[in-house]
Amino acid sequence: MRLINKTDESANKVLFLGYSESETVLIDHLVERDCELWHASEPIFSLAGYTLVVSFGYRHLISAELLGTATCPVINLHMSYLPWNRGAHPNFWSFFDCTPSGVSIHLIDEGIDTGPILYQRYVNFADDQITFEQTYQQLFDELETLFLTHLTDLLSGQYEAVSQRRKGSFHLVSDLPSEFSGWGALIQDEVIKLDQLLSLEPINL
Repeated sequence: MRLINKTDESANKVLFLGYSESETVLIDHLVERDCELWHASEPIFSLAGYTLVVSFGYRHLISAELLGTATCPVINLHMSYLPWNRGAHPNFWSFFDCTPSGVSIHLIDEGIDTGPILYQRYVNFADDQITFEQTYQQLFDELETLFLTHLTDLLSGQYEAVSQRRKGSFHLVSDLPSEFSGWGALIQDEVIKLDQLLSLEPINL
């Protein structure tokens, strides 16, 4: 863990988990808000002592035990329109399963992407956004914008948390088909190919 910005004791003390300054603009914006900002991408063992904990691109599980150490809201920025596509590779599954595309900011609870939603928005893609890479980048940008739009309220705790009331969908990393060509693939062609491959009946010899 490292200290990015030191301020006086009256400032908001924020722990940012996941992406670094070279990967997201959110860290610079939190510094501009004069937050005392700490960053970690490695596993940590306590969430105590902060005004806000933000998880964005964090690759480690925030367990119930770790969550129990928190003395503030712990939020996650997730690249799907929850409750659809919880878990891994939400951009892929929104196309493959024909579920809504979007971005969400939610409180972290003991489940995976199951916590109450603070803010979210649908995302529609332009006609020239035809690869998974292109749509991922728009979702990334939309998620950063959603966070910055509501940053004042997130820092002050002035928001309404709404429970997820639908079953939605969930996927593990291992659910991604082994036949997937990669993120540069054309979405329409890839979905048709995978749908045909995965729907083939096994041959009994």
